[in-house]
Amino acid sequence: MALTGRFILLALAGIIPLLLFPSGTTALWWLLLLAAVVAADLLLAASPRKMLAHRTLPGSVRLGEDCTGRLELINSGTRTLRARIRDGWQPSAGAADPVQQLLIPAGERRFMYVRLRPQRRGDLRAHHATIRSFGPLGMAARQRTLPLPGALRVLPEFRAKRHLPSKLRKLRELDGKAAVQIRGAGTEFDSLRDYVRGDDVRSIDWRATARRQAVVVRTWRPERDRRVVIVLDTSRTSAARIDDEPRLDTGIEAALLLAVLAERGGDRVDFLAFDRRVRARVKSSDKSNMLNQLVTAMAPLEPELIETDWSQLPAQVQAVASHRSLLVLLTALDSGAAEEGLLPVLAQLASRHMVLVASVRDPHLDELRQARATASETFRAAAAERALLERAAVSAAIRQLGAEVVDATPHELPPALADKYIQLKAAGRL
Repeated sequence: MALTGRFILLALAGIIPLLLFPSGTTALWWLLLLAAVVAADLLLAASPRKMLAHRTLPGSVRLGEDCTGRLELINSGTRTLRARIRDGWQPSAGAADPVQQLLIPAGERRFMYVRLRPQRRGDLRAHHATIRSFGPLGMAARQRTLPLPGALRVLPEFRAKRHLPSKLRKLRELDGKAAVQIRGAGTEFDSLRDYVRGDDVRSIDWRATARRQAVVVRTWRPERDRRVVIVLDTSRTSAARIDDEPRLDTGIEAALLLAVLAERGGDRVDFLAFDRRVRARVKSSDKSNMLNQLVTAMAPLEPELIETDWSQLPAQVQAVASHRSLLVLLTALDSGAAEEGLLPVLAQLASRHMVLVASVRDPHLDELRQARATASETFRAAAAERALLERAAVSAAIRQLGAEVVDATPHELPPALADKYIQLKAAGRL
């Protein structure tokens, strides 16, 4: 049972008769009147136990986009339902109108539409809806909570998609260049053409030259159908917020852009989310939508408050790609975690694969190192300088082991990683 504002006003109105006839009998009669009004309103209210409900939700929605959830409510009783209904979504679902008033005649159904704008990636769940059935006087209401489980998967926003057209143009330009213009541009045969002065004599096709009785050279194109393995670190370091965004979400944006670019460039892409075990896996397939698989697998990922067991990574990569591949590690370059875990296994990985380590750099460190007006700012600048020097030392150690490093701010990391992939492809290092 729930009392309304009307009942409170009616109860306060009892002050008037008490002032006119100040006695205990007046107060008793007024209390009996209030009890009778509430009892009559409850008896005349439709029973919420005779309500049937069904929830309908879209399968998924992209972060930052709107969607609509629907509640179908059926009044199987004999009285008209005057109800206030609250749909029980968690705050991060961004429900704009979760509480609505409905009038449902006996034996009829009505639909309640709730607009949702999710504010975080992952699986959002609604467990129930609460129905408050009011009587004709509007003094009191009968209440019941109906179990109505529902789930909505919020996919990554993929803001880095805006960089994709420009990166694809660079990739197409790369495909159109011959090996005589860019040394080591590829090893896949493309076409034959007449020799011109300045061409590499090693590109001469002697059999074709003998047939045509003119010097002919081979042209090449960058390798296709290469393997790209993307490993996203989901350990405790991925929970750090940089520019008001978890490091994990920035890694997801970079991984999505690189995966789509590599797939459209003709390479095979595999994805692993890993800490001490595989949290998500997407295998390359020619018959499926890679982007849809990736965003679906990445949506429920959350940082795990444990250290990454890098010693397991070579076996995990070997299970995915037995041949030489481009191995992209999206992780942190914190001096302690990287030196104790990543660096010891990096030499083993670099001996079999082309390894590229990508990490998010906090732009706030660059701001702190510039401000030195006061003593406090000077100490902060010294701490920021030391953090950046340690980061640079870890990057140098990674390069000495034969791997490449991309270290950029959250907004710059996805395009920088894509540019590095194009650069390695142009150099024939994949």
